[in-house]
Amino acid sequence: MITYLQKRGFVDALTSEELHSLCEKPIKVYVGFDPTADSLHLGNLIGIMALAWAQRYGHTPVIVLGGATGRIGDPSGKSHERPFLSLEMIRANVASIRTHFEQVLDFSGRYPEPIILNNTEWYQNYNLIEFLRDIGKHFRVGPMLAKESVKARLRSEEGMSFTEFSYQLIQAYDFYHLFSQHDVVLQMGGSDQWGNITAGIELIRKIEKKSAYGLTWPLLTRSDGKKFGKTEKGAVWLSADKCSPYELYQYFFRIPDADVIHMMKMLTFMELEEITAIEQEMGRSDYVVNSAQKRLAEEVTRILHGEQGVEVAIKVTKGAGPGKEGKLDAEVLSQIAKDMPSLILSREEVIGKRYADLATQADLLSSKGEANRLLKNGGAYLNNEKITDPSFEVKEKDLIEGEFLLIGAGKKKKALIRLR
Repeated sequence: MITYLQKRGFVDALTSEELHSLCEKPIKVYVGFDPTADSLHLGNLIGIMALAWAQRYGHTPVIVLGGATGRIGDPSGKSHERPFLSLEMIRANVASIRTHFEQVLDFSGRYPEPIILNNTEWYQNYNLIEFLRDIGKHFRVGPMLAKESVKARLRSEEGMSFTEFSYQLIQAYDFYHLFSQHDVVLQMGGSDQWGNITAGIELIRKIEKKSAYGLTWPLLTRSDGKKFGKTEKGAVWLSADKCSPYELYQYFFRIPDADVIHMMKMLTFMELEEITAIEQEMGRSDYVVNSAQKRLAEEVTRILHGEQGVEVAIKVTKGAGPGKEGKLDAEVLSQIAKDMPSLILSREEVIGKRYADLATQADLLSSKGEANRLLKNGGAYLNNEKITDPSFEVKEKDLIEGEFLLIGAGKKKKALIRLR
């Protein structure tokens, strides 16, 4: 399993090379997810995929939902303290994000059954004084201060609260509890979790006099400098309610060529041989532009939203795209209204308005000046037809079936206007 994960780009560091031999027999491996929102995001998908590969190699995936740790907030990789969430909100988030694991992991019995736990279970009755006496005594402040995540925050203007500083004790205890009560011997996480993981391994060594292990993967970044899983709107969510199959599909369809292969390895179940073949195709002169991105978008959308989600995404993409495939009618546009950015305006707010007015109102572009420059450069579209006249005004005949108007900034960025 470890060698295979290395080939797919999942291994940044191992706490011991013994992991290779350890994983030759079935083990339990865990990844933690704090419920900071009612959906996980693309960055979290890497952890779920790592668990899925472990499951396919015969190991039991253990998911720890941070009902307790989510009340504190992990400072790792963060420049500011997270805002505290209410207990009711955390409970709702925990219930909501459970569904993501059913989307990716196998619960059919073909592989070892995943175990989903909430760390509230072992903290709710743990007295503070007992915790400090039993667990706190095993930690030394010097090594805790030496953790990279702590040092970075201590150098910052905001500093670090004691609440955040204590997070590594709590996550370390999570690993100890899982080790002692559930026989979990491996924790995985992003490279920013190294300090928390090794703290847990050290706690297990001190209390149990036994070995536990850790694996981290590199934090996924894009070659164009943009943060992976981020758009102008914010995070790319795994929930269809927060990010439709169409929007998810479009995110991966727009990924730069330099990132496609790496993301295929980490975010899909495609065989490595097929990924290598696609990589070779991308270097050929007859390569069809964006065909690799199309395959990546289909595979990730299929994992998260099933075959129906892929069909919807492709249908909406064709309907929203310029050219003969982009035939627009009320049926297609009604679907687009669900699966792409849209807004409802009155007839008075649309008829007689110029492209620049509508593009800025729909948040496609930030200013009318930017819209007018796009018009001059041939990147402005109305109902998939290019427009170049800055004085062009929308008329009744431009409305599709008297109800819809599709505006575009470039060939990929679209918004649908529906008249009320």
